[in-house]
Amino acid sequence: MGEPLRVGRFGDGARSFYAIVEAGDRIRELAGSPFVSPEPSGSSRPMEGLAPLVPCQPSKIVGIGRNYRAHAKELRHAVPDEPLLFLKPCSALLPPGGVIRLPAASQRVDYEGEIAVVIGRTAREVPPERAPDFIFGYTCLNDVTARDLQEKDVQFTRAKGFDTFCPVGPWIATGLDPTRLVVETFVNGDRRQSSSAATMIFGISLLVSYVSRIMTLVPGDLIATGTPAGVGPLAPGDEVTVAIEGIGRLTNRVEA
Repeated sequence: MGEPLRVGRFGDGARSFYAIVEAGDRIRELAGSPFVSPEPSGSSRPMEGLAPLVPCQPSKIVGIGRNYRAHAKELRHAVPDEPLLFLKPCSALLPPGGVIRLPAASQRVDYEGEIAVVIGRTAREVPPERAPDFIFGYTCLNDVTARDLQEKDVQFTRAKGFDTFCPVGPWIATGLDPTRLVVETFVNGDRRQSSSAATMIFGISLLVSYVSRIMTLVPGDLIATGTPAGVGPLAPGDEVTVAIEGIGRLTNRVEA
């Protein structure tokens, strides 16, 4: 990939496309997929007037549960001996600026700010030391969760699978040191979560390797690496932001 890049996906009427995000809210369009060729095909132009989209089109979203000790403790759960996996449906994806809709079936819906890994190459049976070769970059993800339904069902499918329950964005950043990433979550401007990836129970390379030994990962797939302590409920009218320095800020409103 060469120099670090920020790669976004945008809508312009009925057309969608990938682009390099430049300084000063400008973009440079890519001819095709950044997973094939990240070279720009056009001149620089303003981002204004374009709709930000989810910055990749995953075939699957793999979630990791209880990957920070303090989060496991706050929910009174045991720390897992190996990564705890679940899947979120792609129908839950929500772009930056989209509206998280609280379902009538739940009385408590929580935010969960997370670092998401974006896969760049087909990965199967990858050893941990080679995992970085299969990572395209990183983005922000909000693993919105109906907490009461999670506790009721035991397994996570319904609690994490509602439409709008997977905001992702604003773009993918390449060339970052994942051990230095810090994820923060703000609700109405108040910081509720803040933790470094260095405090994860299972590190990012191990997670990519572990998942690839279970299912084949393809370019654009997402691994949500777990949320730190500080989760809490969302209410209609809230504005929730997941922020990671070097990547950007993912902001969504909440409605009933």
